[in-house]
Amino acid sequence: MGPTLLAFALAVLAWLMVVGDLVRRQRPVWHWYVVGYPVTACRVLFTWRRVATLNDLSVSKLPARTLVGHLMVKGDPVRPVAPRSSFPRATRLGLTVTVRLHAGQTPATYMKAAEALVHAWRVHAVRVTSPERGVVLLTAMASDPLEQPGLASAPAELLSALIGALESGGAWVMNLRLVPHWLITGATRSGKSTLLARLITQLATQPVALVGIDCKGGMELGLFAGRLTALATCRREAVAVLSALVVDMQDRMSACRAAGVRSIWELPEKLRPIPVVVIVDEIAELYLADGTRESKAEAEQCSTLLLRLGQLGAALGLHLVVAGQRVGSDLGPGVTALRAQLGGRICHRVNDPGTAEMTLGDLNKDAVAVAQSITAEEQGVAVCTGPDGGWSRARSHLTSTQEAVATARKYSGMTPELPAVDRALAALEGDAK
Repeated sequence: MGPTLLAFALAVLAWLMVVGDLVRRQRPVWHWYVVGYPVTACRVLFTWRRVATLNDLSVSKLPARTLVGHLMVKGDPVRPVAPRSSFPRATRLGLTVTVRLHAGQTPATYMKAAEALVHAWRVHAVRVTSPERGVVLLTAMASDPLEQPGLASAPAELLSALIGALESGGAWVMNLRLVPHWLITGATRSGKSTLLARLITQLATQPVALVGIDCKGGMELGLFAGRLTALATCRREAVAVLSALVVDMQDRMSACRAAGVRSIWELPEKLRPIPVVVIVDEIAELYLADGTRESKAEAEQCSTLLLRLGQLGAALGLHLVVAGQRVGSDLGPGVTALRAQLGGRICHRVNDPGTAEMTLGDLNKDAVAVAQSITAEEQGVAVCTGPDGGWSRARSHLTSTQEAVATARKYSGMTPELPAVDRALAALEGDAK
């Protein structure tokens, strides 16, 4: 090869490397389908048998014995048989492999081997799910889709909030019509407050009454007071607000009974009461008592009232979003009873395993382990449940406090009134004077 030809070949190679790197950064999906997927699929096919053997996914079997005349031929070595796997199917920035389990195998074996598959296939992560008995689905992701999540589009619906992006690349949506009540946990600087700000920003533009309960003096939810129908900043105010909402709930029941329907959504639009979303920031402040009789009575009242709203509010347009840094049974039996009513769960990074277990343990043990692996650098990353009962890693869209406050002020004119709540707070102020 002459010097000119060699120089030309090197120039073309350098150009291809530059263009390839540019495509990888600007159009990662194109780069994955053209380069990443074929390479990774070959790696999966060529390493599957060895990886299965090394990680106890194979089953040892003896070959069939043959009879030659009157002699039995034996002495053949035991050979490992890897599970049957499908050809890797490409997905957006990843691939999936369907595996048929051997008799007696469980998906737990594959979950333990997930880290080994990550290294063998040189991907970011491998998730193991079991869509049906006897089958596991291995989902490999080439890169972390939550590192720089784009905000996917979602249809605008009443009581539906576009929160961020799922690990699958889809939109992370909290739909209170499908899942009426939610529990959100997370340590300080884990992204919990940012998620609440995003939720308020999304609901502020809708004909919905927002009621805040922030017993830390209103430091968090007080920023959005312009769009809140009511804000309770101490436990005494919380009791008054929740009691008024229970009274309002009974009025809604009477309206539904008189109309012969089972839900406010079956009422004619002109007769339908406005939906209410109650946002509780730091649930522990409602349940922890200081030992005095009055404090204990208030804590018990809050527990009972929240439980009633959780049990009966879904069909009546009353929804709960309960958040806290730590949620455990040590707060009292009422917390466990309330958790059973909060079908939607979101768990950010937490400081103690008990909170992750309390948030996700009754739904899926694997989700608990994934939630506990969230690092301090992954602010906004959480494990969330979906309306189908499954779970996924997700990341909320970064909504600054300034943006959320500006949105709340912009739509303050849409703040509806709740007469029962207004009367309760006015009476409380009158008693204080």
